[in-house]
Amino acid sequence: MRIIPAIDIIEGKCVRLSKGDYNTKIIYNENPIEVAKEFEAHGIEYLHLVDLDGAKASHIVNHKVLEQIAIQTNLKIDFGGGLKSDEDLKIAFESGANQITGGSIAVKNPAIFKSWIAKYGSDKIILGADGNNEKIAICGWLEESDKELIPFVQNYQKEGVEYVICTDISKDGMLQGTSFDLYKKMLEQCVISNECEKSHPLKLIASGGISTFEELPKLAALGCEGTIIGKAIYENRISLKQLENYIINQS
Repeated sequence: MRIIPAIDIIEGKCVRLSKGDYNTKIIYNENPIEVAKEFEAHGIEYLHLVDLDGAKASHIVNHKVLEQIAIQTNLKIDFGGGLKSDEDLKIAFESGANQITGGSIAVKNPAIFKSWIAKYGSDKIILGADGNNEKIAICGWLEESDKELIPFVQNYQKEGVEYVICTDISKDGMLQGTSFDLYKKMLEQCVISNECEKSHPLKLIASGGISTFEELPKLAALGCEGTIIGKAIYENRISLKQLENYIINQS
């Protein structure tokens, strides 16, 4: 299971929110590049970078931060937040993103999201399926849609999506444990259809609420392909040394 630390960006700074509420913003570091370098120094290879300004503005904003992290580290970065147009995607990839995550766009403009999958391939486009009470939430989690989480993911599997980041918003930033039952249910129900040649096995990336190191092997045992860890690192609930040892022991 891949370990993927998160850096959320507001005004160029490394922040964390609780339940996606911008009013709960805590600044952890003025320089996200320093944070990324520290992750890399502990053997971490992946980074989940979220442009929270972009999520609010509905277009890419903090691509310069992405560019600097890509230039100054070898981290494989998945980038999300406000990507709404072909131009946004072009900027993200040219700025050094290895993958991009689309959430709101997959709900509000499925045609353009499907065109991205067709153009860039399923290894480059991640579906952001963030939910509250198993309903998809969009626009930086400021809106709840009427779409049911699991059928939403299943429909996109038929379009070729394989990577899915799922955040249970009720858990995010709360440091009270992650949604094991939800991920188990998704992995059981989001199986590939033999009738659809585009379908891929689900590569589920767990996100939100992870608060202790002991949760990681449990998520791996469920079959999660990766896990995103945010506040637990910044609040020293999980140390980078623990993550480094976990990565070494998996290899």
